[in-house]
Amino acid sequence: MELEPGTEIEASSTSTLWPLEPIDLKRLKFPCCLVWTPLPVVSWLVPYIGHIGICREDGTVLDFFGSNLVNVGDFGYGAIARYLPLDRNKCCFPTNMATHTCMIPYKHAESGTALSWDDALNSSMRQFQVKFYNLFTCNCHSFVARCLNRLAYDGSLNWNVANLGVLILWKARWVDKMSVVRSFSPFVGVVCIGIFMAGWPFLVGMAIFSALLLGWFVFGTYCVKGLIC
Repeated sequence: MELEPGTEIEASSTSTLWPLEPIDLKRLKFPCCLVWTPLPVVSWLVPYIGHIGICREDGTVLDFFGSNLVNVGDFGYGAIARYLPLDRNKCCFPTNMATHTCMIPYKHAESGTALSWDDALNSSMRQFQVKFYNLFTCNCHSFVARCLNRLAYDGSLNWNVANLGVLILWKARWVDKMSVVRSFSPFVGVVCIGIFMAGWPFLVGMAIFSALLLGWFVFGTYCVKGLIC
């Protein structure tokens, strides 16, 4: 059987990575991708913050949407606007200590491992199905970060809400031009109305709000251990 160019066929330490179906923008199928969409109200004020999820190998999206609730196949807050393909060859799928492909086998084993991509997502889903959702301490980014840590993606167990947000911001691709319009038009509208009604001080207020929100996540992630899951 011939495979398409670029199809994953590398072997992990214990199993073969089966080829994935191609990304289908029309059907919104994104195998082994991170996905993003703007959040109502929050993204209108701070457009770089949104709702994210992670997709199974068949393209089904999972996202932590609310307390004790992980959506399966129904992405919260609307259609996917951005996506970022991930490489399964950068994951570690050990069956024992000798089969770790990452450089941190003991830490990985202690924090939790997985036998496959979907196994990591399903294990994390069960963990978050008993967690309370909170935008500031335990949110959709927390769930995706947990999935990547279980995979030891890119050899790291340090995925968190902050570096995950930066990864999406700088590397994710837009689904289409309308996704860009849908993501930024509310923000532009709020800015125009705010300037019209309150003048330029409105922009200062938005900048302060944005800085405080960003500062909270940086502080909660790197300065107070365990504050943000």
